[in-house]
Amino acid sequence: MAAYLVATVTITDPAPFAEYARGIAGLAERFGGEAVVKGIVTDFVEGSGDPQERVVVTRFPDMASARGYLDSPEYGAAKAHREGAATATIRLIDAPA
Repeated sequence: MAAYLVATVTITDPAPFAEYARGIAGLAERFGGEAVVKGIVTDFVEGSGDPQERVVVTRFPDMASARGYLDSPEYGAAKAHREGAATATIRLIDAPA
């Protein structure tokens, strides 16, 4: 079963967030991940949210691959730069391929 990592992120401090972005560049692909969507929310159809919120959806072949990415030392090191530089909600979804 495929696994999807869905991240919603609002950047509050661009410089350290850029370090985070550099730290994870190409990392998901090493675990079989592929970007499905990356972008800023353009319209809230129902409900509300931050107009600068970004959404990233990454597809992994399975939950183990997604967990491998999230548990990797490289991700942990990069994540330290994101903390305090953005608000983020990260979700994992186990879904049919």
